[in-house]
Amino acid sequence: MAAPRVLGAFLLIVMLLHTVLAKPSEDKGGKGSHGQAFEFIQHLKGCHKGQTVQGLHELKLYLEKFGYLNYGASNNHSFAHAHANDDEFDDLLESAIKTYQLNYHLKVTGSLDSQTVKEMMMPRCGVPDITNGTTSMRSGKKKHHHGPNSLHTVSHYSFFPRRQRWPASKTHLTYRFHSSVQVSSIDSLRSVCSQAFARWAQVTHFTFQEVQGSNTADMVIGFHRGDHGDGAPFDGPSGTVAHAAAPTDGRFHYDADESWSTNPSQGVMDLESVAVHEIGHLLGLGHSSVTGAIMYPTIPSGVTKRQLHGDDIQGIRTLYAQFHVFAKVLPELVIIISVLPHGYAQYHIKGLPNQPLPHNPYNTAFLKRLALPPLPLLLGWRSFQAG
Repeated sequence: MAAPRVLGAFLLIVMLLHTVLAKPSEDKGGKGSHGQAFEFIQHLKGCHKGQTVQGLHELKLYLEKFGYLNYGASNNHSFAHAHANDDEFDDLLESAIKTYQLNYHLKVTGSLDSQTVKEMMMPRCGVPDITNGTTSMRSGKKKHHHGPNSLHTVSHYSFFPRRQRWPASKTHLTYRFHSSVQVSSIDSLRSVCSQAFARWAQVTHFTFQEVQGSNTADMVIGFHRGDHGDGAPFDGPSGTVAHAAAPTDGRFHYDADESWSTNPSQGVMDLESVAVHEIGHLLGLGHSSVTGAIMYPTIPSGVTKRQLHGDDIQGIRTLYAQFHVFAKVLPELVIIISVLPHGYAQYHIKGLPNQPLPHNPYNTAFLKRLALPPLPLLLGWRSFQAG
């Protein structure tokens, strides 16, 4: 009788030791053990200026990361030093939230209302919306009074500072793959990126080609986790899902802690949708305030968003335009033609979306002739250098 009791006690001790000593296993789906990166924002809903609430310091870091908040730039250094690391809802935080709300087409209240919190918690690109205090997203679009002879068009795309872009001589871009971690999604990456590059090739003068091995490439794409050496550490699942550098750096990184798929369900990010967005950064586009645009900063999980929007196309063609020609036909009818490299061109009628002209070298020659007298003078044509 004693032997069974001893054996039972021994097995119980073994089970207890196993429970205490066992380490939690890593979730190969990428969920990790620390919850969602932006989950803390949920607990700040309803906060407004004048309050002191635990977690507001984390929100300040969030807004600083994406360019909305910079206590170091404040003229009141004592105020900045006192409030940069606290949980007080101060004037600078309110101003930063108002700018954020303007960029994301939210009601500008300066407080953390439910819609603002919902948008802030959305998975997003790690590229800042504002760089060095400047942006050409919606908050950077100043209202101007235009005279009867002025030209005014509305756009929501943006560029990196100094309009960084690939040189005119560089029209064939190569890319390769290199990851610091191994994830199951990497097998799908090659075909996904090929399709994403093809979407941009259809609307630009660029061609793209994958190169194998350690060959020098213009762009390098891969999966990484946490602090991976580029100064922009990833923050875990449902946070910053990817980021890419401006031309001509060429780095494009996916966060390996996210769940990725080519057919995403709830909680899973779409590989190709994010690839199309980040390639836009590689080519020189910043973020757009148009919610339907590829270059909009956030994307929910379980959503596919792969088709280029008119705002994306207008932005990339404007960035690489060689010059513009425009004519004022009537007081309310202005036609603008942008001449792009290698025979690409597009025309824009004020108030209507851009329309592409066929890819034909004769288009460029024809448009250049239009910009010369005497016909241009008769029609009121004018030309100016892009940028």
